[in-house]
Amino acid sequence: MSVDTQEAGSVDEGRDGLTTQAAAAVRTYAVAPGVRLNVRSGPGTQYNLVRVLPVGVRLPVYCQTPGTTVSGPYGTTNIWDLIDNGEYVSDAYLHTGSDGYIAPRCG
Repeated sequence: MSVDTQEAGSVDEGRDGLTTQAAAAVRTYAVAPGVRLNVRSGPGTQYNLVRVLPVGVRLPVYCQTPGTTVSGPYGTTNIWDLIDNGEYVSDAYLHTGSDGYIAPRCG
């Protein structure tokens, strides 16, 4: 049921000549169809609006934290997803395939 995909991280050459994984594979999730998603500076609607994402994007979820309860296409939840440094979106708008946490807690 999940629409998860994985993107490979970059690969660097280690000091000893062995190839190492520079970044772990990052799982991305689709934003609900037709939604231009608000990105906030913290886990809640009271935080500043940082930017608005265009329709059709996929987002990484690095960690999750509780915040303001929001209703969206994928239910009502207080889970907020960290998608970039200091940038959060409500989990109610991401198709993660779960009503609960799918990533480690932030902090």
